Amino acid sequence: MKKEELVKLGLDEETAEKVANASAEELKGFVPKSRFDEVNNAKKTAEDTVKERDQQIESLKSAGNVDELKQQITTLQNENKAKDEAHAAELLKVRIDSDVEAALTEAKAKNHKAVKALLDLEKAELGDDGKVKGLREQIAALTKAEDSKFMFNAVTAPKMKGAKTGEDGIEDGDKGVDTSKMTYDELCAYLAENPEATLS
Repeated sequence: MKKEELVKLGLDEETAEKVANASAEELKGFVPKSRFDEVNNAKKTAEDTVKERDQQIESLKSAGNVDELKQQITTLQNENKAKDEAHAAELLKVRIDSDVEAALTEAKAKNHKAVKALLDLEKAELGDDGKVKGLREQIAALTKAEDSKFMFNAVTAPKMKGAKTGEDGIEDGDKGVDTSKMTYDELCAYLAENPEATLS
């Protein structure tokens, strides 16, 4: 967990920083789940391919004349080439999907499926860094566009209702706001909107 998340859970700044650093250190040796899935799928496909080609060799041993054998070999080579291409395409899709999920998480997308529908991934390619080319630029544009920025969690102080007399939540007779019951973020937002206010 990050330091900010730990502070929200009630830890003081110093303890939160120590816990966050210890957590980061502990996770250094771990492989991300998306990478594990990718390698696991590749291993399973390789095992299936070896089994299938072993069966093909056995069937070739029982073939009749030379011409029939040559024809069978050509057919199997074509089939295997098509399967290799399909596997490469499947692996590429897994890697692209993993990077898209990671980029949407980084951008704090509220609903990954909804945001994905707005992305142009038809001709997606991976760069040398293993990331989808142009993906983060597309997402950055969506976070700024008026018709799509609501789909992301913006890092801004929350607006508070009832912070001023006459607004929802406060009767006209109330002269002040009980700041002792506010969270730190709410208190910051309240003081930003009411610089003349005094803390109770």
